[in-house]
Amino acid sequence: MYRYAAWLCRDKAIAEDVVQEALLRAWKSLDALREDAAAKQWLLTIVRRENARYFERRRLETVDIDNLTASQAALIAEAPDEEINDLREAIFELDDDYREPLVLQVLMGYSTSEIGELMGLKQGAVLTRLHRARLKLKDSAARE
Repeated sequence: MYRYAAWLCRDKAIAEDVVQEALLRAWKSLDALREDAAAKQWLLTIVRRENARYFERRRLETVDIDNLTASQAALIAEAPDEEINDLREAIFELDDDYREPLVLQVLMGYSTSEIGELMGLKQGAVLTRLHRARLKLKDSAARE
């Protein structure tokens, strides 16, 4: 749940909040879960909806990078693996319609039919979005 939330909102602290709220919401509506086998998909759907609620409710704070403290500036100056960073940036730049099924398949291990159920799409639409997401990633890699 946390990994999925982190990829959706692109922020670890927000992902923690989203997962916490999703777990509270799931606990309160546990009787709505009809089949134990569907629990994973049910929880991820709650995470997805809670992520949307989070961004509907909150205006994110902006930070003036010219006025950072030394410790904050050091965090920004960190030099992680450039290839991984480039891939993350390329994935983050994808539209939500393409990023979400890609993350569900590659990181979460869902099949295309499971992704379709989670997102309310037909399997063919999921396959199309996955194909286009990969094409967009290849295009961004070729441009660099």
